[in-house]
Parts: sequence; structure tokens; C-alpha cells
Amino acid sequence: MLETAASNALYGATRRSLQAVPKELPAVWLYDARGSRLYEEITRLPDYYLPRREAEILQAQSPLIAARTEARMLVELGSGSAPNTRFLLDALSGTLERYVPFDLSEQALRGSAEAIAAAYPAISVEPVIGDFERDLGAFPGEGPQLVAFLGSTIGNLYPAQRAAFLSALAVELGDDDALLIGVDLVKDVARLEAAYDDSSGVTEAFVRNALRAANRELEATFDQQRFDYDPLWDPANEWMDVGLRALESHAVSVGRLGLELELAEGEHLRVEISAKFRREAFERELKRAGLSPEAWWTDAAGDFAVVLASQRDARKET
Repeated sequence: MLETAASNALYGATRRSLQAVPKELPAVWLYDARGSRLYEEITRLPDYYLPRREAEILQAQSPLIAARTEARMLVELGSGSAPNTRFLLDALSGTLERYVPFDLSEQALRGSAEAIAAAYPAISVEPVIGDFERDLGAFPGEGPQLVAFLGSTIGNLYPAQRAAFLSALAVELGDDDALLIGVDLVKDVARLEAAYDDSSGVTEAFVRNALRAANRELEATFDQQRFDYDPLWDPANEWMDVGLRALESHAVSVGRLGLELELAEGEHLRVEISAKFRREAFERELKRAGLSPEAWWTDAAGDFAVVLASQRDARKET
């Protein structure tokens, strides 16, 4: 699945997560080839509003983003199939020379890179396989560059992870660089729950795919029949806690990690969190990381936001 060094790091992280409270199977196990296809299906579901709201914002604001950044290089973290990136690529056509999609899923990365290379022959497309939390130094740093982190993927990180990630990004950004982040906003709980529990069962199949991948790659014995799909809204942390609930007490062996897990009846096995944000709190996170928010755009319904930040003003403030 991954190169040896990355595999070792992932195995170590998985071992720690499965021994934590609550037990957690890291979200990276969602995104094998099958999982990536299922996620693409999710983005087209009526109740999964995130990509459409982000597209609305980028379609309207990309010309202004291009004028403000004049980026010669666009780096996209966690790019996947990069559906909304084309708004930026079109708007930056006057200055952009290089596009660097950065993702852990080799298959999704290869497919999107080939499609964009064909659609934008004047741009050099240079895909990088890596973990954006760990491998930020892997992409070239020639500016002015725009680093895009779209889809509210940042919501999959815990607050401490977000702080470390944003701080690391601030170190990588130069004076002429900018950061563009998509964030999903706090809203009616019923709408949030509907977005992560569709009636067609695609999201459930996506989450269950993490068990399939773990069984295959880690020689684990997760039994799908012993789990129910269990997406929960956590009001204290303002995130969706997406996972599975054990229907009965049972043991799971994870051969490659040397683990024997005991799951109690009703125990929640977390697979992913999806944090939702409020403007003031998120701007404070940016500032603590050494980044200065320059613009905040939302869709007409106020469901989603795209934030432009840089290090230039942050340096002046310190």
C-alpha cells in the first residue's frame, strides 16, 4: 500500500490509536482504491453539501484570489481528485506555471494529475505522494506560491494536530506565498447528521471500508457483522464523530501490529472526526500558528467558508 518508511509510521500510529480511549482506526485506512471511489460518490450525494458550497465560493472568488496572490505555483494538500481546483487553475492562468497535487492516495493522485495535465497543457503538473502532516518539506518552495487545503479536510485533524500543522505551514510559507483553506461551519445538527448518514448507505460503506482495508493490510479480523454504523454529533467539541459501534462484546486480532483488542458491547470505534468551525475561533487558530487571515468568504447560505491567509501581516504583528 505504501512505501516502507510511510508504512512503518502508519503502522505505529494505528497501533497507538487502537490502544487509545476511545479506540480509533486512523482515517487513512478509508482511502484505498475502493474507498477513494466511494468518497467520490459521497461528494455527489444531495445531503453532502460541502463540495457544492465550496465550489460556489471558489467560482465567485477565484479571480480575486488570483489577483491577490499572482501565484506561479499552486500546491494542493490532500488533493484527491481535485474537483474544485479547476476554478483556481482557470483564474491563475495568467501567472501559474506549476501545479503540485499532494496526496497519500497514489491512485487518486495519479488519476487527477493526468486529467489536469491533459486539460492544462501549459502548466507543469508535478504530483507528490505523501502525508501532508509529515511531509510538508517534500514540495518545492519557489514563490509566489498558493497552498490550497480544500474540502474542510482540516476538520479531520484534532485541535493539537491542527495547531502543529498550521504552525508547520507558517514556517514553509515565504513572504510572497499564501494559504487557502476550506472550512465547514457549525450549523443545524440535523443537517450535519444527514450529511454523514445518507439513506443510500454510501457513507456507511465508505466508513466500513476502513475495516476491509485493515483486514487486508494489517491481517486484522474485524467482522463487519459485529458492528453498526455510528455517526455522532459531539456538541462539546463541535465535530462529527464518525465510526462504528460494537453490537456485542468480542475480540479482534490485528496480526501485523501484534494486537489483541477487546471491544465491549456498545463501544464506539472511531474512524474519523469532522470538525465544524466558527469564524472567530478559527481566525484565532491561524494567528496562534503565525498566520494572518486576509479574507473570509462564505457561500450564500453561510454553510461553508474559504479563508485566505498569509504570513506577511503575521510577521508585522510579532
